[in-house]
Amino acid sequence: MMSFDLLSEPIRRFIRNKGWEQLRPIQNAAIEKILASDDNFILASRTASGKTEAAFLPILSKVDFNDSGVQVLYISPLIALINDQFYRIEELCKNLDVTVTKWHGEANKSLKEKLIRQPNGIVLITPESLEAMFVNKPYNIKQLFSNLRYVVIDEIHSFIGTDRGIQLKSILSRLQRINSKSFSIVGLSATIGDYDEAKKFTGNELKTKVLLDRTAKEINVLFRFFKSKSEELPLDLLKDLYIETKDNKVLIFPNSRGRAEEIAVKLKKISDRVKGHTNYFSHHSSVDREVREYVEYFAKNNNRENFCISCTSTLELGIDIGTVDEVVQIDATHSIASLIQRVGRSGRKEGESSNLYLYATNEWSLLQSIACWLLYKEGFIEPPRKNTNPYDILVHQALSITKGNSGIKVTELINQLIDNAAFKEIESSEIIDIVNHLIEIDLLEKLQHEVIIGVEGEKIVNSRDFYSVFKTEENFKVVNAGNKIGEIPFSPQIVDNENILLAAKIWKIVFVDHGAKKIEVVPTNDGKKPMFFGGGSAIHQRIREKMFEILFSITQYDFLDQPSLDELEILYKEFSVYNIQELQCERPLLSKEKELQLFTFTGTRINRTIQLVLNIAGIKNTLDDKNSSFSIEISKNDFISKWPNLFPVLSEIDSHISSLLQENPALLEFSKWGKFLPDKFKTQLLKEQYFDIKGAEQFLTTIALVENKIHE
Repeated sequence: MMSFDLLSEPIRRFIRNKGWEQLRPIQNAAIEKILASDDNFILASRTASGKTEAAFLPILSKVDFNDSGVQVLYISPLIALINDQFYRIEELCKNLDVTVTKWHGEANKSLKEKLIRQPNGIVLITPESLEAMFVNKPYNIKQLFSNLRYVVIDEIHSFIGTDRGIQLKSILSRLQRINSKSFSIVGLSATIGDYDEAKKFTGNELKTKVLLDRTAKEINVLFRFFKSKSEELPLDLLKDLYIETKDNKVLIFPNSRGRAEEIAVKLKKISDRVKGHTNYFSHHSSVDREVREYVEYFAKNNNRENFCISCTSTLELGIDIGTVDEVVQIDATHSIASLIQRVGRSGRKEGESSNLYLYATNEWSLLQSIACWLLYKEGFIEPPRKNTNPYDILVHQALSITKGNSGIKVTELINQLIDNAAFKEIESSEIIDIVNHLIEIDLLEKLQHEVIIGVEGEKIVNSRDFYSVFKTEENFKVVNAGNKIGEIPFSPQIVDNENILLAAKIWKIVFVDHGAKKIEVVPTNDGKKPMFFGGGSAIHQRIREKMFEILFSITQYDFLDQPSLDELEILYKEFSVYNIQELQCERPLLSKEKELQLFTFTGTRINRTIQLVLNIAGIKNTLDDKNSSFSIEISKNDFISKWPNLFPVLSEIDSHISSLLQENPALLEFSKWGKFLPDKFKTQLLKEQYFDIKGAEQFLTTIALVENKIHE
């Protein structure tokens, strides 16, 4: 019990009163390390392993809360998580005289005002609320946070490799500037794929240590397969799902909000019919906040009744909803990291195993689910995306700093951006170019040696939407002859003449009205494949490679049900016509009557790049990223002779990307601030975040095409 003795008396008393028999491994490690040094730490362990306490037990023992100013800042990705952690941290502080304050748009105003008059204790906040304070009330930032000892970042893996993470890194850098001494950072994380990226996140890699608890949890996994014939889930699947879940507390994760609604509604219907329980809920970002909070409260505080929550990634992060018996995933997750988070939601009590049901509705989703599961068992997690040149977030922070200072010397603005840890890979000459461009387009206005927010800039920084760097999804209404058919998320593929699937019918796009956010369609059955949209996430190449390996392996998987085995058998047969010897460097090419089909089995961003290369080479093609294949409309001999010459096209890709951007500015839709950049930086941004040039280069230089053995 050594580490227990290191804690301060009030904290030891808290632990005794709670009746804890022992501390968890991550807690022991964190107590010893945090009390002994001012280094930064990343505490990584599975969901529900006591990470919050691991950080706060030693911090509360170490920090002198009689010092002036807020001593500890806790930063969270979600408001719901703040409300949740507030009670846990307040309880930890109950033997100490320490104020804990929630600070977000929905929090109590008079408590915030009291804190500003007498800054002390612990503050719980989101990055966006910090940004808003920097912009609108910079004197509050100085008043509250200029004597910080610790910054605790919860769910740090959800920030790493994202735009929001870069914004947070910049905010931390700006906080460090106004602090007399440097504060320490403790990040709480689920298991992640690249701890070096996590260490860089603190802004001081050398001073950051990772404490990793590798204790894995036993997981019982079951695969179920029900072939879907339409957009809707098969009735047999829903009936099976109902029987599996009716006597348990369950979370169901489909991959889209529409699907989450469909499941909640249909299961409740079945339950009503057979007089089962009525606790079927949906929980996602389009659901009203009060309803969401009620669902969380119900799940956490009701021990007797069973429930079923159909949710999206909003419940993937650590919001505490008590114990869950089962987690169900409907069709493959987009990433192994998110699979791990989701599984971690069940069997949260010590010694309980987690139960995972994986339902698939088509062969590719089944294959992808198996691949994700096998990779998880091998210990592979996708590394976070490296976003080394976040030019778009630099635009946002330049506006934020200028506004917060009510005008600033140009040289001072540029120096602050150069010194900011979030932008250290960006050349100072590039920073100067971007600031000058902002002046040119009137986002900034130059008055002698100073810049202030320009006329165009005012509209932007005064909008409530300014504080976040992520885009709220834009939905477009789909209309046929004046009747609304539904809404779909806008994506660059939505252009005239494409087909889409909606409300169980195929429609042809006649006209996209960007101003009114409306898509005019007519019914069609011209045989052209409709586009698939919904969770259009980028799949990592390792998952696709694993899918390919499964097709040519002879392993028997004991976790599959009979229909899954039957479906896999069909895929085995389809691919047995290729004499593939080397999985690393060969890919199947299928000759059909009117077209070729090339299976690339590689990552989404590499596929996008290959598609661009094919377009540049004038080869007509359609990409279906769901099964990682291209339909190609030229003769086989033509294609095979052109294949080795595609690689050189990559060297001239910049000019093609920039002309692509001229034709289709919507390609930059993924970046909220990218549209304010000079053109050459827009091209760079697309290259780095939408495409994968290096990956495509490797693919095109190593992959040989293997035709099917049976020739027509």
